[in-house]
Amino acid sequence: MRKRRRRESEPRSKQQLASPQLPPPSPSHPRAPTLRSALQVREASQSSCGYVIVLRSSRGTPSLADSVTQSSRTADGRAPALLAEGFSRVCGICGAVMPGAVLLVAATGVALVVAFLLLLYLVLPLNYPKPLSLSGAHVVVTGGSSGIGKSIAIECVKQGAFVTLIARNEKRLLEAKKEIETFSVNDKQVLHSISLDVSKDYANVEKLLKQAQEKLGPVDMLVNCAGTSITGKFEDIDTYRFEQLMAINYLGSVYPTRAVVGKMKERRMGRIVFVSSQAGQVGVYGYSAYSATKYALRGLAESLHMEVKPYNICVTIAYPPDTDTPGFAEESQNKVLETKLISESSSICQPEYVAKIIVKDAVQGKFTSSFGADGHVLTILTNGMAPVSSIAEILESIMFLGIFRLVSLYFIAGFDSIVRRCMIEKEKSEKTD
Repeated sequence: MRKRRRRESEPRSKQQLASPQLPPPSPSHPRAPTLRSALQVREASQSSCGYVIVLRSSRGTPSLADSVTQSSRTADGRAPALLAEGFSRVCGICGAVMPGAVLLVAATGVALVVAFLLLLYLVLPLNYPKPLSLSGAHVVVTGGSSGIGKSIAIECVKQGAFVTLIARNEKRLLEAKKEIETFSVNDKQVLHSISLDVSKDYANVEKLLKQAQEKLGPVDMLVNCAGTSITGKFEDIDTYRFEQLMAINYLGSVYPTRAVVGKMKERRMGRIVFVSSQAGQVGVYGYSAYSATKYALRGLAESLHMEVKPYNICVTIAYPPDTDTPGFAEESQNKVLETKLISESSSICQPEYVAKIIVKDAVQGKFTSSFGADGHVLTILTNGMAPVSSIAEILESIMFLGIFRLVSLYFIAGFDSIVRRCMIEKEKSEKTD
């Protein structure tokens, strides 16, 4: 008995230690993986002769082998077979578990999205401003002697507003005033006109607007529509024109806004409108001077919106397309060929149509005002972190941004192609000359 125990306690031979006898894998084997006793890959490390993969069962005991070494120089041919068998079993378990996991993740994701949208639906309307009634309201319109500005003044007068009209050219201003007065809806309405360059001498701008408020009451809505445009290649535009355009298009909106915003805060109500352009959403060949000033208005509008929102003051920035105005007609005469060809891809709007949308969006307190299908797409593409006014805007951005971005690449390629063709034609004509 003692001898037998000694023999049993003796260590196994080197051959037994080097080559452990493994049971052949079969579905009926008691160690076969099931959902309850699943194989888990616990460790993967690369050894000098290949990859060592340790497979453990959920019970903590070896299920296939303590280790399987994959090597082109494996002593016996069973290691690759065991490795393949192990992976096939693990994949089988994953295949059984994955459909349920995918469904669970998908259901959780849908539930979170629905809960988020429901929360937005319930919370956002609480922050929406009440529409502003223009009946008896005092509206100030800069650049009101022609074009979009005059059409906005007419639209406000039609809704019963008292309007202060501001423009540089006094003759055209008085003519516009007479025309606008014909749209009055009652005898109490008053139209006040001021001949003023809103881009110069802030003290004078502040003084004249104070006088207008003493006459017609505090400003309920300010529409910054004064502006001008030039086109041309960057290196062909005189530097003073950049300064001039920035003064008119940007400072011409800063000064009037600065003059009235304090009173609006005191009253805790008001509307401020900045008329930008689609060139303030996307840079276009020939508009390097003009586009920069319109982009500046967006930065001003977004920053100011954050400042005045607690005071129940709404800021609106409008991005009208090419509009049939005297200014646009003058601009078209000096457009370079590339700019003309690119501009032909969009239609020309009428100022009355643009004015109605701007007034409607401003009254409702919307931050962004766009025009037509192409303008709507462009707004979704360029919204970035701009304020939102409704849950519809959020859903549109989430659902269509990727698709619209893909479409935009087509237009960008088309614009680049136009510029390239024009350059080639110019080079050919220069060679022949």
